[in-house]
Amino acid sequence: MEPGTSSTAKKGKKPMAIITIGMAGAGKSTFVQRLNSYLRSLEPPSPPYILNLDPAVTYVPYEPNIDIRDTVNYQEVMKQYNLGPNGGILTALNLFTTKFDQVLSLVEQRADSVDYVVLDTPGQIEIFTWSASGAIITDAIASSLPTVVAYIIDTPRTTAPATFMSNMLYACSILYKTKLPFILVFNKTDVQPHNFALEWMSDFEEFQAALASHDGARDSEGEPTYMNSLMNSMSLVLDEFYKNLKTVGVSSMTGDGFKEFLEAVEGSREEYEKYIASWRISVKLTKCFYSEYLPELQRAREQREKTLQRAKDEAKTDSMNRVMRDLAIDREKNPAGALADRWDPEEEFDGDDDDVDINIIDRSEERGPEEYIDVTRARRHESENINWPRPG
Repeated sequence: MEPGTSSTAKKGKKPMAIITIGMAGAGKSTFVQRLNSYLRSLEPPSPPYILNLDPAVTYVPYEPNIDIRDTVNYQEVMKQYNLGPNGGILTALNLFTTKFDQVLSLVEQRADSVDYVVLDTPGQIEIFTWSASGAIITDAIASSLPTVVAYIIDTPRTTAPATFMSNMLYACSILYKTKLPFILVFNKTDVQPHNFALEWMSDFEEFQAALASHDGARDSEGEPTYMNSLMNSMSLVLDEFYKNLKTVGVSSMTGDGFKEFLEAVEGSREEYEKYIASWRISVKLTKCFYSEYLPELQRAREQREKTLQRAKDEAKTDSMNRVMRDLAIDREKNPAGALADRWDPEEEFDGDDDDVDINIIDRSEERGPEEYIDVTRARRHESENINWPRPG
């Protein structure tokens, strides 16, 4: 079946969700615009359902179906939370994900009439490496639709080995974070072909040679620099990562490579279905474990605890009986000693006794030197008349 065939001919297939991720300036929005144009130019046309998740963008070259800017005011988020640009984008996306169930509901309503759902994301790539909103978005979409991550790379800027390695490390991090089918998309191939990158990924020695010939590869004594040695080591580590990756070169300016990209997307659908099948098997095994084996394990555990408790009670009783027998024998042999052992309440308390109670002081509530005053918040309240001490 030709990629982009209308959903009416797909007979029951769900639309494919494409999450575009990449560094700022990699051309994600232009890529989405060209993908939109390409899908509309097919016979029959297959317009995608597009979501813009960048709250700070002033203009997008396409008409999104769902736009985060209609829900969250990025400038107001910065003002209310005293945030900079990056923090404002992260917080705006966190706020938006609290309503993501409504987004999924709208997408599912259109699932029968579209072939592709495309998500355009901000250039703040840390959203998908450690932020909660990135995990919520990818997990929510992947739980409803077949999903693939398209990692967009600025090809002309990755000709330097260090920049290439940085991109690959980010891609590796996102792949293992999302655990979804993954496509490396080398964008802007009209400016710089991506053949060099394919060679570096398939042949470690090619990357080593490029690294050795790059400026700054050796120090003043002719020895490899620390960064050179580090990137050599990292390229060996990523060699296994490269083997299972789909790579496509595209030009968002000319439209070259988008047919191959959609073919890779359809291949990722099969990969996603295999992943879901294995996940369902694991869920079924888990349910079987909890329904059949867990009650038996619970009964065995309760029986073991009863046996241990009985043994403890018997040992305690036996120990107490032995102590009482020893005391009785001692009183019979030494009656005067038993009288001397009685406690005299009038006896003066010895201040050097080892059993004196000590009060432990918890200083966790005390302000430490690492704490600081939030000057940005303090300056908002001019009526407080705070005079800050000048240094020196």
